[in-house]
Amino acid sequence: MKKLLLASSMLALSATGLSGAAQAEVKLGIILGFTGPIESVTPGMADSAELAMKEVSDSGKLLGGETVSSVRADSTCVDSAAATAGAERLVTSDGVAAIVGADCSGVTGAIANNVTIPKGVVMVSPSATSPALSALDDNGYFFRTAPSDARQGQVLADIMKDRGFTSAAVTYTNNDYGKGLADAFQSSFEAAGGKVTTSVAHEDGKADYSAEVGTLAASGGDLLAVFGYVDQGGRGIIQSSLDTGAFDTFLVGDGMSSEALVETFGSSIDGSFGTLPGNESEGAAKFLEFAKANGVDGDGAFRPESYDAAALILLAMQAAGSTDSAAVKDKIMEVANAPGEPILPGELAKGLEILANGGDIDYVGATAVELIGPGEAAGSYRELLVEGGAFTTVQIR
Repeated sequence: MKKLLLASSMLALSATGLSGAAQAEVKLGIILGFTGPIESVTPGMADSAELAMKEVSDSGKLLGGETVSSVRADSTCVDSAAATAGAERLVTSDGVAAIVGADCSGVTGAIANNVTIPKGVVMVSPSATSPALSALDDNGYFFRTAPSDARQGQVLADIMKDRGFTSAAVTYTNNDYGKGLADAFQSSFEAAGGKVTTSVAHEDGKADYSAEVGTLAASGGDLLAVFGYVDQGGRGIIQSSLDTGAFDTFLVGDGMSSEALVETFGSSIDGSFGTLPGNESEGAAKFLEFAKANGVDGDGAFRPESYDAAALILLAMQAAGSTDSAAVKDKIMEVANAPGEPILPGELAKGLEILANGGDIDYVGATAVELIGPGEAAGSYRELLVEGGAFTTVQIR
């Protein structure tokens, strides 16, 4: 890794094209669905990303003493026009150097194609998991810290097989995320000898899902797989299934695997199971400890991935000696992977110092970060089981 240069001329560089005197601060955008079908999930994600920003600011070691501030925007998770407008404001009006986000796959693709790629701004998503994003023509500006649903579909199929389930009805939210995960699961499950009795899309925002549940129930199946959103259609599907007695056991993907699910349904869905990106590494434990010590609840869906997304951006800035995304994008894979000194949560100051002295780091972070291919996270999953109205982690896959 090239020795970091801290000359004032390099400090003047930024993604907004500013030159002259060094910046007073580095602005990072956070665009997540603060309203919409995962609005119960995103506040903790934003807090976790901002924890990394505060850690770096407090260290005083970023680019010779720069501070970091966040600027939030609402992706809505589902409204691509609103998400694009929010991202445009972050880049053109607020002058952010890079973006943590977006969250849901459809709006992430819209933002990437319409804003961040054309304008040359790095975006690192902590939760956009559609396999279609792997083929994004991103010019090296898009990364993600959560693994692709191509991997999650395989893991879900493996869990079904290991638990002795041979058939399932499937419903998915009618967008890139839902369809991508449903297809990945069906392909893997049927390859292993399982049967998908039917696969039915559902729309978010409806008051009544009895028609969809009736169709799903008529097809049979050992259980109902729900690949949707916990604050919208996915919750409605489960509620209608319980109300009618159609299903009482559910397989859920990461869009459903949040505390809001068990807070809503409690023990009525005991025996249900699913997946959420995560691990039980030293970094995962350190993240929970570090977050708690700083007044942040780090135990929730995509919170470790959000911390890691912000940390990677800031460490890559240090490695590049610049906040210019054109330089930062070329350093993200470098700081994320070996060789180098392993860096865990709470150790960002150490990483910044090593980079400032021309050394190499391997950012392990909260999620055992390893980036592969076009900015993809290799990732692992927690197998979750609902017991006594609460999620428990069965194992890591």
